[in-house]
Amino acid sequence: MEETQFKDEWPIYSQQKLVPSHKLKELSDHIRRKNKTIATVNGSFDLLHSGHLHILFEGACLCDVLIVALNTDDSVARYKGDKRPIITLQHRLQMMTAIGFVDYVTWFSDDDPRKILADIRPNVHVNGSEWGENCIEASVVKAGGGKLHIVQLVEGLSTSKIIKKIKDSPCAK
Repeated sequence: MEETQFKDEWPIYSQQKLVPSHKLKELSDHIRRKNKTIATVNGSFDLLHSGHLHILFEGACLCDVLIVALNTDDSVARYKGDKRPIITLQHRLQMMTAIGFVDYVTWFSDDDPRKILADIRPNVHVNGSEWGENCIEASVVKAGGGKLHIVQLVEGLSTSKIIKKIKDSPCAK
């Protein structure tokens, strides 16, 4: 494949995985009618790293269809501060849709994902161990008949730690 062909086709491939939040209920109902299971993962995924990939892959192994929900830029700024996100939603969406084991990607502007999780009603919702079993999503997921799956974090990998390491590096001085 020529490089120019790839550049033209990649956004189309990416766009096929994007699902606006108002279409999530319809999509999840369609998936259920096919007797397929759904797992969800949500977050900012700002500065995507292999710790994120670990959580996403583990989620993908638990279901037939993995749906990832990204916080919008405004939502990220409200809970992480005005210097975040580092990567814009448009580019975070592109990166997430490029991951082969992610089936669909959506976005939400609320401060938490409970509304879209209520629409999706996942069979399993995947969260990192920093949020635990008592995460804010737990009641909505369980009310929809789903369960939580907690993934142990990869030691030393977090966006905050990566940012600190960059700031502390000799190159930053």
